[in-house]
Amino acid sequence: MTALIIFIIAIALCFDFLNGFHDAANSIATVVSTRVLSPVQAVIWAAFFNFIAAFLLNTHVANTVAKGLVVSERIDPYVILAALLGAVTWNIITWLLALPTSSSHALFAGLAGAAIAAFGFEGTLIASGWIKVLAFLILSPIIGFVLGAANMVVVSWIVRRQTPSRVDKLFRRLQLVSAGGFSLGHGFGDAQKTMGVIVVLLLSFKRADWAYIDPHAAASQQHIAWWIILACHAAIALGTMFGGWRIVKTMGSNITRLQPVGGFCAETAGAFTTIGTACFGIPISTTHAITGSILGVGSVRNVRSVRWIWGQRIVMAWILTLPCAATLAAISYLVIAHTLKPYLQL
Repeated sequence: MTALIIFIIAIALCFDFLNGFHDAANSIATVVSTRVLSPVQAVIWAAFFNFIAAFLLNTHVANTVAKGLVVSERIDPYVILAALLGAVTWNIITWLLALPTSSSHALFAGLAGAAIAAFGFEGTLIASGWIKVLAFLILSPIIGFVLGAANMVVVSWIVRRQTPSRVDKLFRRLQLVSAGGFSLGHGFGDAQKTMGVIVVLLLSFKRADWAYIDPHAAASQQHIAWWIILACHAAIALGTMFGGWRIVKTMGSNITRLQPVGGFCAETAGAFTTIGTACFGIPISTTHAITGSILGVGSVRNVRSVRWIWGQRIVMAWILTLPCAATLAAISYLVIAHTLKPYLQL
């Protein structure tokens, strides 16, 4: 069974890599579109902050994913494998279509779809966890929009007497900080979702000693093993370094044209949204947060400067993510159940 554990963990880390690859545009689109950094410089900057998030913040989101979405008795290695395959497939499809969808919600939907295919609806999903996820599916872009718009209003008032060239020079420097902060939030939130999957996988194999530093501690005092934390942050950082260039144009210029001051306001709003929710263990999509922030910044500058059709397309992709990823995971589970499962007795 050790070989199967290692295989599924490898798939989980592949998902984490694709998460970083797919979501690289979230971290770098604004700083690239404003020409503050070159694409290569931007992905290295983002990947660095993705990784160091492992040492700075908590793991509340990982615990939510591991214990708060699907009843633990309804999760087995086959469900986890199918969930990961469904999420990976959806990530690849949306990357090919250049749509900045949520890798996080693809994973959540994959877990639900695979578990329901295995055990049925009754007694499978944890309502409180899904209420939180679905509520912030709507709230996170709204929070990003409001913060982005508020930042733009406040900053515009503060620099109203400065020359455009001086403002541009100042915010080219400040955008390095805001881009780093948003990438920190990206690594903090998104890497933890894969951590949660690996933890629940190990628990399903009765390997709590692999999952936690002290498996015998009280549940509230258990800390995820460092090898899981570092592996997940390294995978998402590597994915970010390779970058999803197809999505960068959509996020950085197709929605609205950004100047350094607008990029700073959008990234700061996205950082506050992602880090703030993660501190409370609320798993949200960094894609949703930064898209809402960009729309908020663009609407303050000039409502007509925002290409709202792209917002509509992105929202449609968000709506499709949950049912499509769940369906792909359910199909994956049925295939696994008829091919792999009969030959393995766990």
